[in-house]
Amino acid sequence: MKKRTKTLLAVITGVAILIGGIIGGIWMINESRYPNVPAFDDHFTRKFLNKDKKVTDGFYEFKSKTGQYAMWFPEEYQLIHENHEDYVVSGKMYERWVAAYTKEHKKEHQINSISLKFSEGRDSGDESFSVESLMKNRFNVSEPKVIETSNTRIYYQSAYIYFKGPEKHVINDSKEHVPNTYVVYVADKESTKVIQLSMDQVGDFIEDSNLEKNTWVLNMSKSIHFKAENNGDARR
Repeated sequence: MKKRTKTLLAVITGVAILIGGIIGGIWMINESRYPNVPAFDDHFTRKFLNKDKKVTDGFYEFKSKTGQYAMWFPEEYQLIHENHEDYVVSGKMYERWVAAYTKEHKKEHQINSISLKFSEGRDSGDESFSVESLMKNRFNVSEPKVIETSNTRIYYQSAYIYFKGPEKHVINDSKEHVPNTYVVYVADKESTKVIQLSMDQVGDFIEDSNLEKNTWVLNMSKSIHFKAENNGDARR
């Protein structure tokens, strides 16, 4: 009886190991389907990304859960999702998220973050006021740079921001100091949709040149594509 029991236990153990190996193998196969970059290492972040569409070096296509916009997403970033307040979506009208990654340099760390807020229903007449208020609050200036694509108006500004105690200091001259903060306001020309972007670097070193970072920010901003309005056309 004891011998039969031992044999049965051995068989059960063997089956468990076999099943575990199969499951592990399937998991490894599934994981290998994704690009080997930090964005796809995170199970939450990868839900937004198209693994088959690397739009350019360092970026993959990101699709909003609202279905209202798509854009480029940097492959080294991951969406923060420690609690329900980190990522917020409300139907097709609103979405907010933050993505981050930490860059190491010698013994120092630089925290890089992207904050995005999508909303719909802006008053086109208040566009200039909204932009002015946003830029004045962050940079103490009210006249940002402006560029246009065929579908969007992009307002942007950058500066180096630091604090001494509670007091905020802003250096708007990039020749004096490389910016560590970029703010972008992207308005859809065909609807009331708008996206506010903020890119921040926190740390004691900044490796990127002003030109490199500015190009990176603008490429991401110009990649934003809002969903076309239906306007009653059943073919869309």
